[in-house]
Amino acid sequence: MTAWVVLDDVQFARRDYQHRTRLGALDDAERWRWLSVPSHLPHGRRTAIRDVLIADPDPARRRAAAMVRQEYRASPYWPALEAALDPVWAAFDTGRTSAVAEASTRVLLDVLGWRGRVLTASRLPARPGRSQRLADLTAAAGATTYLCGTGGMTYLDPAPFTTRGHTVAPFLLPATGVRTPATRVTSLWALARLGPVGLAARLRDLTGPGLAPSESGGGNLGESRLI
Repeated sequence: MTAWVVLDDVQFARRDYQHRTRLGALDDAERWRWLSVPSHLPHGRRTAIRDVLIADPDPARRRAAAMVRQEYRASPYWPALEAALDPVWAAFDTGRTSAVAEASTRVLLDVLGWRGRVLTASRLPARPGRSQRLADLTAAAGATTYLCGTGGMTYLDPAPFTTRGHTVAPFLLPATGVRTPATRVTSLWALARLGPVGLAARLRDLTGPGLAPSESGGGNLGESRLI
């Protein structure tokens, strides 16, 4: 069973939470600019991700769509990507940053052919404590392996997982290849360069059949998204 567990009830860890992603130029990902969504934290730094509000959603949507179009419309895959992004632009109408982030991640998973479940952390039983909570969410998702990014591996304590008989697997990308710049810019860059089929094939080479981010995909709404 593969699953992505949306960590909707955590706080933003960085001050630059309004910067949603880097838009890398189609011909050179090292040339990039921030795509920012002006947002408001109703409760200050204590605000959970699900409660962050978009300031002026309509202008924010139009600006984000225009920036993405400007960077990637020269791609031969742009017509398909443009249509796939419709749910992301519609999510701006909710007025919530988390809805935009979740919609963009769902679009990414859909176009790459991922067929796992999407679960919400706030609706699953979990104890406090960073690593303990992730281990509990892994179990609640019915999974046995937690796929952890390089940032998470710096703080994660494997003990709560091993006591359950679960595994923590680091997700590591090769030092070279198309995914190297895409780790620093939006995944749209790789999609625009390779197309959904081409990028899915590259990822299968890395992760094996199933194109699963993990057997229990953990991640907050600021990770692994298009926008």
